[in-house]
Amino acid sequence: MAWIHLTLAGLLEIAWAVGLKYTNGFTRPWPTVWVFVTMAGSIWLLSLATRTLPIGTAYAVWTGIGVLGAGILGMVLFNESRDAARLLCMGLILAGIVGLRLATPKVDS
Repeated sequence: MAWIHLTLAGLLEIAWAVGLKYTNGFTRPWPTVWVFVTMAGSIWLLSLATRTLPIGTAYAVWTGIGVLGAGILGMVLFNESRDAARLLCMGLILAGIVGLRLATPKVDS
C-alpha cells in the first residue's frame, strides 16, 4: 500500500507543479485553489507512504515522479525543449526511481 500511496502522491505532485503555470503568480483564484489542494493531498499521501518506506527513498521517488511528469507535460502543454540532453537526464531520473523501487526491501503496509 505504501508504494500506491507514494505513486498517487507523485501524481498529485505533477498536478500541482503544472498547475503553478496556470496560477499566473497566484493571481487566478481557481488554479491557485487547485495547486493548494493537490499540494496538500500530495504531502498527505507522502506522509502515509513514509510510515513504512525509508524517508530517503520515498522523498526521492516522490520528487522524481514530479520531475518526470512536470517535464513531460511541460514539453506537451507548453512546448518546452525536447533536446537530447534533457531527455537523457529525464531517463536517468526514471532509472533512479526504478532502481530505488527494486533496491528497497519489502515493507508491511
